[in-house]
Amino acid sequence: MSNSPVTIIGAGLGGLTLARVLHVNGIASTVYEAEASPTARAQGGMLDIHDYNGQLALEAAGLMDEFGGLVLEGREAARLVDRDGTVLFDQPDDGTGGRPEVQRGELRQLLLDSLPAGTVRWGHKVSGARALGGGRHEVTFADGTSVVTDLLVGADGAWSRVRPLLSAAVPEYTGMSCVEVYLHDADTRHPASAKVVGGGALYALAPGKGFVTHREKGGNLHTYVMLARPREWFADIDFTDAAAAVARIAGEFDDWAPELTALITDADTAPVLRPLAALPAEHRWERVPGVTLIGDAAHVAAPNGEGANLAMLDAAELAQSLATHPDDIETALATYEQPMFPRSAETAAEGTELYAVMFGEDTPHGLISMFTGESQQTD
Repeated sequence: MSNSPVTIIGAGLGGLTLARVLHVNGIASTVYEAEASPTARAQGGMLDIHDYNGQLALEAAGLMDEFGGLVLEGREAARLVDRDGTVLFDQPDDGTGGRPEVQRGELRQLLLDSLPAGTVRWGHKVSGARALGGGRHEVTFADGTSVVTDLLVGADGAWSRVRPLLSAAVPEYTGMSCVEVYLHDADTRHPASAKVVGGGALYALAPGKGFVTHREKGGNLHTYVMLARPREWFADIDFTDAAAAVARIAGEFDDWAPELTALITDADTAPVLRPLAALPAEHRWERVPGVTLIGDAAHVAAPNGEGANLAMLDAAELAQSLATHPDDIETALATYEQPMFPRSAETAAEGTELYAVMFGEDTPHGLISMFTGESQQTD
């Protein structure tokens, strides 16, 4: 490999894991991130990091002990309730699960702290990328600066600016959006909602809609109000008017238990609309010298608990492949991509099936069967 460092676009969990595992293997890299600083925006909510993908990446990064210090005990509990608040399924966290929960922002900070100073260049928003030939690429930033690299990795999410070098595919709306809100200090300030949520995750589901809520640190309840509606339906809602937006969304649940609807009507934060977009499940590309993608840039799917885990595993496997083939970038990239394509396709297909179970006509009974491990009866 030449002396020019690996150039990584995006300082999310995937890009930072890649930089860390490269560093562990003695390979320099530079991460360019559009945001101005690590604290430029909130870093999302809870993540369950799985023992079959995300934790493997943390092992490769040499960070499992530190990761253990971030785990929030008891958060693998799961509860499923009917629209009237009746508990249909309640699974406590007995400490034997393989999906411990951490705060995304804390995991990101752990990765940042594990990198040599100066690895991440903040405030570098990519405006374009072009091939120069011979596997070299030039990345141009919004401030007019640019960098030329022998190896470019797009870790820049669903709307990647690196992806067009490899693929014409763009994410498309899945037909579902979520509206994100928080209740703060809920045990004290919102006791009825805190009680129905329980100690971990709450699922209150009906065909085409529902509440998915996670108990985070400090008694905060983080809710995703899920609605299968066209983009145009949401476009008619003025989200700059928080009260009106909340009223419109809550109106879709007007016959639900008040402790459930309070998850949005009593929200301590303004509602944030997040349309869910996905690339085709079988998305892949022909090998292009000197460039590849990891995480959502390669295979964004509707959120199903695997996105961050897959991004981190992609990163670790790419870094390890580069360390194994230090003088042959193309072999390293091909070796990384070959198992990544079918893995991401399989996970995307599983996610589509999960949404059909969660929000289809048979909900919540199909999801109860999934939780309890019972086979679902089909007519």
